[in-house]
Amino acid sequence: MGVQKQIKIHNKSDKPDNIVLKEHEIVSRCEALEKDLPAFMRGFFVYLKGNVLPMSRLAYLYDITFFCDYLVNQTDLTAAEISKNIKLQEFERIKAVDINIFIDFCRKYEKETKNAVYIYENNNKTLARKKSSVSVLFKQLYRDELISRNITDGFDPIKVPKPGEKEIKALQDDEVMVMLDAVSTGIGLTKKEHEFWEKTKKRDKSILILFLTYGLRLSELQQLNISSFNFSRGEFRIYRKRGKESSMPLNISVTATVRDYIENERPGSENIPEDMKDALFLSLQGKRMTERQIRELVKKYTSIGMKTSRNAGYSPHKLRATAATSLIGRGNSIFDVQNLLDHEQITTTQLYAAHKMNVKRELVRGMEWEIERKEKITGKDDE
Repeated sequence: MGVQKQIKIHNKSDKPDNIVLKEHEIVSRCEALEKDLPAFMRGFFVYLKGNVLPMSRLAYLYDITFFCDYLVNQTDLTAAEISKNIKLQEFERIKAVDINIFIDFCRKYEKETKNAVYIYENNNKTLARKKSSVSVLFKQLYRDELISRNITDGFDPIKVPKPGEKEIKALQDDEVMVMLDAVSTGIGLTKKEHEFWEKTKKRDKSILILFLTYGLRLSELQQLNISSFNFSRGEFRIYRKRGKESSMPLNISVTATVRDYIENERPGSENIPEDMKDALFLSLQGKRMTERQIRELVKKYTSIGMKTSRNAGYSPHKLRATAATSLIGRGNSIFDVQNLLDHEQITTTQLYAAHKMNVKRELVRGMEWEIERKEKITGKDDE
């Protein structure tokens, strides 16, 4: 068994090494999936590489891998024992009805391991994405003249909620305050959580404040470095989707919170591995926090803010929604909010504008029929 080679970065771009490394990891995962898929899909791989974002490319490839595994293990549409050996002639024989049966299979299926049976259940949004991935594959094979028919018109439609049908989940202002009190004082934490909080409270508060102020995506926050911040100029840099770099202005709260963490809690560079010296948010093991660790941290504190169970806590994406609804609720321009949050389409930002934080509560507060009735009666008695 060969020893895994160490990856060394020779970076001549303006991007930090960790951003270059993360992009490399995504591309490597894509290439690994492609190696296990049939060679006749090469034109499809080239199309994805040139036309979609790396994370979208990865999602497409996961879906196609799942589809090919399904063909091998759940159908008699191929004689292959592994996905890589599926033949083009077998794909030529696949009909639209076979894809519709596959999508129906995806609604609910089981995976058995040595120790357990896992039950997977998907909603219509996930099913629509899988259908889209398979549709793109078959259209590309047809364009490349590898198959003689475009069967995608026969795929069954999948109804997904229209934008705005689903209520936006975001913290209310009073819940944000409770959450920030919890991370500042430790109130609401269990005994074990409190022990960890003593060591990470300044880090945790910085993470929450950055999410709430800028509506950062999880990946954007996770990849922040100390060198991302220029406190003298009052700004910091983040790397968006599509490889775009953005400069964000610092306000007083963010500056004070992040500097407090760096100066008074984050380990000194002598106690950090060489490749982690620039990483902003570190775990107790001295490594850059993973997206999963940040996600669990956010769920914990949001659950305290909402006074609910830890499992019912919100994800970082819902703190992004909280930032959007709070900014719009304070009267900021929808176009300015679009720019801050890096929404590609203004229609995305409009969803948060339609939500308007606390609008239902304010409407209902203005319709206190029973209180008004009693006040009217009391007023008559006083006369």
